Amino acid sequence: MAEHHLRREDLIAPLFVKEGATHPVEISTMPGQFQHSEASLLDECHRLVGLGIRAVLLFGLPTTKDAVGSQASDPSGIVQRAIATLKATFGDRLVVMADLCLDEYTDHGHCGIVRGDGTVDNDQTLVRYGEVAVAQARAGADVVAPSGMMDGQVGAIRGALDAAGFGEVPILAYSAKYASALYGPFRDAVDVTIAGGGDRRAYQQDPANAREAMAEIDLDLDEGADCIMVKPAMSYLDIIAAARARTTVPIVAYHVSGEYSMVRAAAALGYLDEEAVAMEQMLAIKRAGADLICTYFAAQLAEVLA
Repeated sequence: MAEHHLRREDLIAPLFVKEGATHPVEISTMPGQFQHSEASLLDECHRLVGLGIRAVLLFGLPTTKDAVGSQASDPSGIVQRAIATLKATFGDRLVVMADLCLDEYTDHGHCGIVRGDGTVDNDQTLVRYGEVAVAQARAGADVVAPSGMMDGQVGAIRGALDAAGFGEVPILAYSAKYASALYGPFRDAVDVTIAGGGDRRAYQQDPANAREAMAEIDLDLDEGADCIMVKPAMSYLDIIAAARARTTVPIVAYHVSGEYSMVRAAAALGYLDEEAVAMEQMLAIKRAGADLICTYFAAQLAEVLA
């Protein structure tokens, strides 16, 4: 009689791959998650596929960073190498999604090109996003996932992909990405610090705003987004529900690092049942209207799901 069900196929596992690493290193603020070497990333994907996980979302940690995030679009960059290896190994058994942003690759930590006054240049950033998208598609990415929240990013990426002959590569747009306090552990995971103690409130959404999220979703869909993301998940179930009522395209919800780490920390202190809480939260996200959930609990939950 249950109205909603969680399946292994509903889960996307976010993974971190670090250039030059020789072994996986556990992320201190995200117990159970790792900065992977290229070899351990492959091993982890073998494990995930064996558990029935069908998709991963890749984040890269380069050895060198610069003002324009050049490694993000380098054909031999860490994420491009990882994509090529995973597709050669798993083929259609694993959907490889690539996070498309610059913050992990820039020396200033922002998601775009920064002007001399410290503000982000939206239009110059769009050019870089197009270059990154094409590099990821050439490496074999099944899906590109722009997360920078720049105005016009989906249209610019769609145009770049189409012009390069990748018209069939879909775009998962981070359409409702909030300037949340729940991203702290993630920034440890990708070794990102914003220069000068800045923040991303100029381009990510204000947690107080709901109607703004609907406007952003409409814009991304008009520009050609194939599916949309709401991030974070648990604190924004109302946004997921409103998006579900608004569109028929697939909705992905990102159960983010802070949401994961809070449950892990409370469970470590014996305050709650980790697996039961994780399952309850995933069902709440599905109930709100998400089709897919990107979560660091993916492997753990896949072990107990049918």
